[in-house]
Amino acid sequence: MASQPDSSSMPTPVTQAGRDGLDAILARPERAVLAFDFDGTLAPIVPDPEQARAHPDAVPALAALAPKVASVAVVTGRPAGVAVRYGGFAGVPGLEHLVVLGHYGAERWDAVTSTVNAPAPHPGVAAARAELPGFLDAIGAWQGTWIEEKGRAVAVHTRRAQDPQAAFEALREPLTELAGKHGLIVEPGRMVLELRPPGMDKGVALSEYARDIAAESVMYCGDDLGDLPAFAAVEKLRSDGVPGLLVCSGSNEVTELADRADLVVDGPEGVVRLLGSLATELAHKRAP
Repeated sequence: MASQPDSSSMPTPVTQAGRDGLDAILARPERAVLAFDFDGTLAPIVPDPEQARAHPDAVPALAALAPKVASVAVVTGRPAGVAVRYGGFAGVPGLEHLVVLGHYGAERWDAVTSTVNAPAPHPGVAAARAELPGFLDAIGAWQGTWIEEKGRAVAVHTRRAQDPQAAFEALREPLTELAGKHGLIVEPGRMVLELRPPGMDKGVALSEYARDIAAESVMYCGDDLGDLPAFAAVEKLRSDGVPGLLVCSGSNEVTELADRADLVVDGPEGVVRLLGSLATELAHKRAP
């Protein structure tokens, strides 16, 4: 792990691939894509996901950095419109070209039009949602768990259970069976199991977006198991000659990302400091 930088210093990735990725971003920022998860990365994790909001310094930091790079994107499992509202991204000077890829890329919100483009919902989501309360009750897992309606997905949270990790593990297999019955898959996260349609993940979304805008370097920052496909996408881009930087918004609950990251920062506050360091470095490079 890299040591946590202060607000004015640029951190050094611990891998050569990460250092190459950072160098490429700094050398040609106008061809760089910077992509971020929302919950746990730009927004602190909270017991009630409906109360999640972006770190108070995240939007100003993004707005300072966005005009200096090719694109800033938020890649999230949330509905795109919800992420926009909870993030406070709409109508912010500097974020006129922000893109939010919601529901793992199934939805796209563009700041330039303030509209969401999305396909029709998968019918299995509504069917699974209707069945979930009785299903959880029947297997004795209702106490302390709760259901979050996400439009194109439905999630079961265990963070409020007496033993959140035990509840998570106990529910994983039965919910996988329920999801399969309705043509869905289960996406595990930090004390949450999400039932959603197959075919899209953050890796697919990031790869397609980077290709669409002909990115010459990519940074992705995430904190959870759902971000592993995005990490894999950056690793694939590296193998294809596109430098990339993998950043983990540190969490004791999920170690897999930290093990694969080039740089580990201290949660959303650390992400904000990293954004500030990047913006400062790029401003110095452009100064006469």
